[in-house]
Amino acid sequence: MALLDTVRFPADVRALKREQLHALVDEVRDRHIDVVAGLGGHFAASLGVAELTVALHYVFDTPRDQIVWDTGHQAYIHKILTGRSDSLPTIRQYGGLAPFCRRDESEYDTFGAGHAATSISAAWGMATARDVLGEKFRAVAVIGDGAMGCGLAYEALNNAGCTDRDFIVVLNDNDMSIAPNVGAMNKYLTSMMTNPLYNKVRSEVKDLLHRAPTSLGGVMEALAGRLEESVKHLFVPGMIFEELGFRYVGPVDGHDLDAVVDTLTGVRSMSGPILVHLLTKKGKGYPLAEENPYKWHGASPFDKLTGQGLGKGGGLPRYQKVFGKGLVELAEADERVVAITAAMPDGTSTDLFHKALPDRFFDVGIAEGHGVTFAAGLATRGVRPVVAIYSTFLQRAFDSIVHDVALQDLPVVFCMDRAGIAGADGPTHHGAFDIAYMLAVPGMTVTAPKDGAEMLALLRMAIGHETGPFSIRWPRDSVPKEVPPVTDIPDLPYGSWEVLRSGEGVAILAVGTMVLEALEAARTLVQHGVHATVVNCRFLKPHDAETLASLLDAHDTFVTVEEGTVVNGFGAYIGRVIRELAGGQSVRVHSMGISDRFVQHGDRKTLLRDLELDAQGVVDAVRHMLGPSTPIARESA
Repeated sequence: MALLDTVRFPADVRALKREQLHALVDEVRDRHIDVVAGLGGHFAASLGVAELTVALHYVFDTPRDQIVWDTGHQAYIHKILTGRSDSLPTIRQYGGLAPFCRRDESEYDTFGAGHAATSISAAWGMATARDVLGEKFRAVAVIGDGAMGCGLAYEALNNAGCTDRDFIVVLNDNDMSIAPNVGAMNKYLTSMMTNPLYNKVRSEVKDLLHRAPTSLGGVMEALAGRLEESVKHLFVPGMIFEELGFRYVGPVDGHDLDAVVDTLTGVRSMSGPILVHLLTKKGKGYPLAEENPYKWHGASPFDKLTGQGLGKGGGLPRYQKVFGKGLVELAEADERVVAITAAMPDGTSTDLFHKALPDRFFDVGIAEGHGVTFAAGLATRGVRPVVAIYSTFLQRAFDSIVHDVALQDLPVVFCMDRAGIAGADGPTHHGAFDIAYMLAVPGMTVTAPKDGAEMLALLRMAIGHETGPFSIRWPRDSVPKEVPPVTDIPDLPYGSWEVLRSGEGVAILAVGTMVLEALEAARTLVQHGVHATVVNCRFLKPHDAETLASLLDAHDTFVTVEEGTVVNGFGAYIGRVIRELAGGQSVRVHSMGISDRFVQHGDRKTLLRDLELDAQGVVDAVRHMLGPSTPIARESA
């Protein structure tokens, strides 16, 4: 029987003999590799913390002791050890385990995660609540994988370090986030750990301590201790943490299980704020991932032995690839254009820009707010910054969008990938809110293309837009048809809509990805005697006032459909405009979108169907508005 078969919960880990932990590390790594190879998912990050995960649950009394995992994509092995090994093959699948930590999934998931750098703040809150309520437990934040480049982490360290409250931070330093880490902090930690002077002096101090004559033991030990402490403040990578008020422990080899267990055991009995610095290798235990952790951060199903993908090749490209290629073409023709991303060059395809125009590419790390204000500064000097950030992550920079860009009427282009339903990554990654929050910003141009060619036409227009910010959104999906070179795509009139199908009585105002669904719905509605007009509302703000006014002449029923929150979205905005224009005319307006709830994880098509944001959903909505006739029955999934 495999050792892992006897370990279902952390109490079983703590019941093992110390020497058995090494075998357990090997087995949980293999389990993780087998599962992700079969279905895909986040991969390299969890491999890098196998020893740490086992050690944490061995040393600390979980779930009484609270362990907070940052982001959560490195918590697959944590899930294996906390009662979810059997169900791990359902991870990221519709109705299965969540891709990140979820408080409603397990008592061992002490804090929900999905965005980086929240762990220290959250765990510090738990430690403070413990002391306010007079409870007894340890609070441990596990952070790394690039999250230390995010300012939120330093806000939390600054707050926690000025007290004597018991609190532990474990820094998993693997020199990586999703892409290779960037920034001064990464260079500082890396250079200090490899500094030969630091290593030489530290080694000589330890030798001095061990060579001290027995008769001078106490004196020499005290002297050597003070000397090492002085040297540490001069050279070690922990100097900055010491200055922030944390007692620094490390660096420790994060793949030396015995060293990690010994370190955590010692730290558990220490008081005050403590930071443990572990050096790990992202992808540890799977050679291909060790060689290229960037590529293997997330994986589609693959052959475990060869690493070859098992997915189908060919087909139409994803929107992000079309964007990346088109942005390079536009930038080659306009030297003012620069690209900015926040630790996601591959996910946004700005890596293509980096390869073609490296001097005009800027990866700011996990620092979305800084990236936007940085873009604002560039724009004041005539540069045309294109900020490519996932919709869900751009939320973190909303204040910068409002006050640093829009208030100053600066021409910054916001390109939001993963807008709408992001699929298996779930509610932390769905881009449900960008339409609502961009519509709320004065002076913001808000657009959503129906296909890849229209996306590039909008991007070209955005780069040439002289006043105010301009936003474009697109889904995590393939483009619906082939995209010609950007030079062959005709210009669009600013603020224009496109009437794709003319009818009467009913007008379907569709946004972005919903345009094709609306067209399919209109074809079905003809079978039921309804001839609906379909409008591609590619400009959400400013809207096409002329086209809208003409629609009111022949339509009294309007259905808006968008892949964004229905609360304060395009439908709410344009519905108010329609009623104002109608005056005393009787009109009906129904808004379709992502309902007022957090949408769970699953494949994109299934989730959109559940939300009734598909052609059949539009058909049902129109028929319901037109009368009491029974809606067309939806087929079961």
